[in-house]
Amino acid sequence: MFNVPVEGTFPLATLASAGVVNFFVPSGGGQWIVQGPIMCGAAYDLHFSLERTVMAIAYGDQLTNMVQPFWAIPLMGMTKVNAREFMGYCALLMLVAIPIFALAVVL
Repeated sequence: MFNVPVEGTFPLATLASAGVVNFFVPSGGGQWIVQGPIMCGAAYDLHFSLERTVMAIAYGDQLTNMVQPFWAIPLMGMTKVNAREFMGYCALLMLVAIPIFALAVVL
């Protein structure tokens, strides 16, 4: 078998997978229904902290919410601003946040 340290790789894999799943299931509750049981089951089998697993899922969800801003739809309607005018800033913010969130789930 492989001897891979779970402490560093599992939370990063959970963060990354939550970010990918969020593009297909943009609702936080829906994402939890899809991904929560799988990742919590894996954490249990690997003897990894369930609390840290849940936070890694939440961080991955929030990370890609920065580039997929459903929160901005009401603001775009009120201000008549096109999504193209601010999406670059959202993507830049996500890129800046990736190492911060990754560090947060590993520590």
